[in-house]
Amino acid sequence: MTDTVLAQLAALKDAPAQALKAKWRQLFDTDPPPYNRRFLESRLAYRIQELAYGGLKKDTIERLRVLGKQYDGKPGGRPKASSPRMPIAGTRLIRECQGIEHSVTVRGDDFEFQGRPYKSLSAIAREITGVRWNGWVFFGLKNSRSAS
Repeated sequence: MTDTVLAQLAALKDAPAQALKAKWRQLFDTDPPPYNRRFLESRLAYRIQELAYGGLKKDTIERLRVLGKQYDGKPGGRPKASSPRMPIAGTRLIRECQGIEHSVTVRGDDFEFQGRPYKSLSAIAREITGVRWNGWVFFGLKNSRSAS
């Protein structure tokens, strides 16, 4: 199987443009886009490998979807600001409590802790400590003196 995939990938470099377009129609069941040869070769190479070895995992697709929602859709666009004090999505907050290191990932509008979504850092701090905490103070994003 690997030999045929490698042979197909190698054949893309020497194939004429019409052969690349025919291969596109075969693999994607659509007309090829009017892009340059390099784009067609790279996209066809990806598709050949995707069909042979499988595509992206569902977790990866979901993560990409979440990251995509943060942008306004313009190429080179900047992430949407959800809150002026909210850290940038993808930021990892790490806090050691009672000798155990806890890691929280900032997502678009919420947080992920131990594979579960949470709406607030305070809920995560309570989960970790068992008592009420200001989550911003607990994770060091806000000084406790300025919290009051």
